[in-house]
Amino acid sequence: MWHRVIALMIKEFLALLKDKKGRMVLIGPPIIQLMVFGYGATFDLEKVPYAVFNEDTGIAARELLQRIEGASAFHLVGYLQSESQIAPLIDKREAMMVLRLGRDFTRNLLLRRPAPLQVIIDGRNSNTALLTAGYLRTIVTRFNREWAESKGYPPPPARLNIKAWFNPNLQSRWFVVPGIVGLLTLVVTLMVTALSVAREREAGTFDQLLVTPMRPVEILLGKGLPGIVIGFVEANFIILVAVLWFNVPLRGNLTALYAGLFLFLFSAVGIGLMISSIAVTQQQGLLGGFLFLVPSIILSGFATPIANMPQLVQYLTLINPMRYFLIVLRSVFLQGGSPSLLWPQYWPMMLIGLVTLTLAGVLFRRRLY
Repeated sequence: MWHRVIALMIKEFLALLKDKKGRMVLIGPPIIQLMVFGYGATFDLEKVPYAVFNEDTGIAARELLQRIEGASAFHLVGYLQSESQIAPLIDKREAMMVLRLGRDFTRNLLLRRPAPLQVIIDGRNSNTALLTAGYLRTIVTRFNREWAESKGYPPPPARLNIKAWFNPNLQSRWFVVPGIVGLLTLVVTLMVTALSVAREREAGTFDQLLVTPMRPVEILLGKGLPGIVIGFVEANFIILVAVLWFNVPLRGNLTALYAGLFLFLFSAVGIGLMISSIAVTQQQGLLGGFLFLVPSIILSGFATPIANMPQLVQYLTLINPMRYFLIVLRSVFLQGGSPSLLWPQYWPMMLIGLVTLTLAGVLFRRRLY
């Protein structure tokens, strides 16, 4: 049995390597997407353009503005001379934020009275606006505390003492890049397996495959194992880039990581073979692959938390293998996860793989007879 499966695997690898378009799918897009996602998909803000309308010449106003100007998250585009300049600046997107300090800002602080600081933020992109406000709030809170200490005033009655576990600097790249491992591995594995049988049908070699002594299960193994091998190689390459290029820490157990990777590939190959057993042409296989890919990425928790989704949609995520693999990746990379801790994520991927491979086998047999 196995020598026939290996022979079919070799044939599959040769077909992929001889196909110029197939080589490009395996090599070019994953590297490009890795760079684009690694550098572009970030929630960190840098050089947010802002302007200042300062009516106060006191020391407190100058000190606070110096702190904001010295922060890497902000970029000063200019000082305004009148209130009428604020609206055009925001409307034309020349500034994301405008700070307005009243003429009594320093005086009120010295008299230990509230000193309002007006902040006008462009709210057309609500996520960016919230992050900008959060950065500014951190600077102002630190200024308040240090100002009170320097003047001998009592500190604020309540003080936040924030300590972030697993990602102390709150770098969004540490959250995004491990997810890219699962995303690109799924893309490559699914495309390779979804096109495998359809390629045979288009080339007219599928009938030749049927007259061989190979059983349907052997054909499925010969078509599925190359996808697992290619996905494994692709995942290792992306993991190395994540650790060595993007400096994402890999704190967990490698056994936990590769157990999750194998089960994820197992489930992805099952889905790919199920699509391939239905598709008659490569175009249909490609379309079927993308019809699965887009919802699986959206419903995986890659960018938006699953807990924020409607309850019905949360139930749909339970049949998505990428949901579980992302938890494995982020747990192993950042938390130091172990196999025992991640077992609740392993068995659903195993179950999805068994169900999809069984369905692929049933559909494949129906196509044969």
